[in-house]
Order: sequence, then C-alpha cells, then structure tokens
Amino acid sequence: MKHHIVAGIASLFLATVLHAADSAAPSPPSVYDPALAAKVGADDYGMHKYVLVILKTGPKPMADTPERKEMFKGHFANMQRLAKEGVLAYAGPLDGVEGRRGIFILAVDGIEAAKQQVATDPVIISGEMVAEYHAHYGSAALMLVNDLHSQVAKKQM
Repeated sequence: MKHHIVAGIASLFLATVLHAADSAAPSPPSVYDPALAAKVGADDYGMHKYVLVILKTGPKPMADTPERKEMFKGHFANMQRLAKEGVLAYAGPLDGVEGRRGIFILAVDGIEAAKQQVATDPVIISGEMVAEYHAHYGSAALMLVNDLHSQVAKKQM
C-alpha cells in the first residue's frame, strides 16, 4: 500500500512537471507575412543585402569648437534623412578602440552605392572621419529598427 501511495505521488509530480514543461515550451514561430517581407525587401530566406560602414577617425579631427558642433549636427541630420529614405537601416557609436567611432548599416545595392550615400555626410566631407566598407547579408527585419526605435525611446537624440 505504501508503494502505491509513493507511486501515485510520483505520478502526480511527473504529470505536473510534464504539464509545466509543455506550458513553458516556446510558441511556434510566427507565420510568414508576404506583405511585411515585401516591405522590408526580404529574399526567400528573410534576408537582405546591406553594406556595413565603419566610421573611423579621419586625417583632420576637429577641436571642440562651434564649427565641430555644427558639423555633428549635420551628421545627425544626414543620418535622419538616410533613415527616412529607407537607406540607413541602423547606426550607432562604437567605443573608439583603434579609431573606430561608429557604424552605419546601409540598405543599398553595393559598396559603390554606399560610398555615394556616405559621401554626403559632413564628418566625411570635413575629414573628421573616414569610412571602411564591407558587404553584409543579414536579416531583412533590421529594416524595422528605425520604426521600432521611436517606440522605445523616451528622449530624442
């Protein structure tokens, strides 16, 4: 009788654990959305071609002056323009190690197209920074970052 009680308790425990494991199992991935895939320019694998641009300290770094502040104001305005045009998928600062100061991920057809876009940036025009270019193949969902960012940022930069 004692063994039946222990076996019953063990069975209840096992059933509870198995049920909890089923409940905690990750939900299946969402269903393919062809309209969203088209919006972000996804290929059949949900991927997109990009160019990764690494911005590095250039040959003419400027001292902290009003002109430098204006140059960076123009840099941020240029990034906003490229993002609104659907060209700039992502941008952000780096730690400065080995002169690497920031990155752009551009949704363009190739490195030459990326160079044309980056050439419009005041930090490049002034020589404050230079750009290094790398072809990149990544998730097309990256194209949604700019829209989503405004939903999580309390303050604008």
